[in-house]
Amino acid sequence: MTEYFSLADSDVIGFDLDHTLCRYHLKETSRLIYESFARYLVEHKGYDKDLLNLTPATWDFCFKGLVVDLEDGNLVKLAEDGTVLRATHGTNDLSTEDIIKHYGPKREWGHFNSLNTTFTRSAKYYFYDNYFDLPGALLCGRVVDMLHKRGNEVNSDFWKDMVAAIDHNYKTSAFKVLVRMC
Repeated sequence: MTEYFSLADSDVIGFDLDHTLCRYHLKETSRLIYESFARYLVEHKGYDKDLLNLTPATWDFCFKGLVVDLEDGNLVKLAEDGTVLRATHGTNDLSTEDIIKHYGPKREWGHFNSLNTTFTRSAKYYFYDNYFDLPGALLCGRVVDMLHKRGNEVNSDFWKDMVAAIDHNYKTSAFKVLVRMC
């Protein structure tokens, strides 16, 4: 989990839904994914329009292997043994002292064994493990920032809206229509 792949890596090669080998332009693809999720949150869930405004530097926040702790809004980068290498609350970096306050002197993330052994989804965390997820990590961080700005408590409730945005944008019915057209 210590490898860093950022969106600055401009292209990746992978398989599309129909198993076609494709070259993905990460910057453009990530921007489209982020914008579609953010637009849904703004238009359907009443989130602040500021979520739609990004600068090129904003993308430095994204790299594979981030875990969002849904209970407190922290995003953590873990070492292979579960040690918290770095963490943010929303998009704001936590200091070493803050990391120790949250995760103890050994900087241990409490759900690491569950994540490391099963890779199952959890109501307590979400692991951003692929390039199509990374825009969601940025959006999660920015939503936490927005909740703080509004004076709202950060808890796992915001995740329901994130999942709704994902469901809205990746409806399987949209893929069925494409298959029928071919």
